[in-house]
Amino acid sequence: MKTPFLNAGVRVLLLGLMTVSSAYAAESQKKDVELEKAKQAISAALQAAKPGITVSGVEPSVMPGLYKTTIGDGPQVYATADGKFFVAGEVFEVSPGKIVNLTDQERNVDRAKAIAGIDKKDSIIFAPKGEVKKVMYVFTDVDCGYCQLLHSKVGEYNDLGIEVRYLAYPRAGINSNSYNKIASAWCAKDRNDALTKLKNRQEIPENVCADNPVAEQFELGRKIGLSGTPALVFEDGQLIGGYVEPARLLEMLNI
Repeated sequence: MKTPFLNAGVRVLLLGLMTVSSAYAAESQKKDVELEKAKQAISAALQAAKPGITVSGVEPSVMPGLYKTTIGDGPQVYATADGKFFVAGEVFEVSPGKIVNLTDQERNVDRAKAIAGIDKKDSIIFAPKGEVKKVMYVFTDVDCGYCQLLHSKVGEYNDLGIEVRYLAYPRAGINSNSYNKIASAWCAKDRNDALTKLKNRQEIPENVCADNPVAEQFELGRKIGLSGTPALVFEDGQLIGGYVEPARLLEMLNI
């Protein structure tokens, strides 16, 4: 007598799960349709306003009714679903006791993904002798005074357990004299020594090899929003612009 009752209970449970699943699927499908409509409307509106503009990404934002829209490789704006209005700026969430920059958090996620894609062999690494507590990617230019100052303290960063991985960012651009210098360091047999000499304002033989990663790293820096050098980027996507004393950085990173 108990078995039919249990079977009936199972049937009711399964029916409930199917109903919930169907409702979820319908809601998900509705959101996908709305997103696709927004993508088309936003792209069409921006291209009509400025022919040739490229919309490379549209996705829902944390603000109801607005979509995070990426134009080309850069900037991100927040657009209405019909594309008639957009806001260029940052989004902050206000809650009791704190104000959080949500836009910066999203950028951290994007930067973390970009940094994770870098092949370790394409960076010039100065590593601690002991435990590595933190990996710090440094976008650098050899002619930048603060970049030279940071490099003079690279041993102190290492002593704190920070591994420094240099990435190239010649501020004068590709095919400039700064590019030739830094590319020659990346193409040198002893890259660490070559980079150190350049940071000490010494000359090294010009040797720009065809397969160097400088142009790619320069473009990556532009894409993740660098405004100058040195720029410090960590594996969680946190970006610190400018030179920071080793002891101060230790406090900021809470190592």
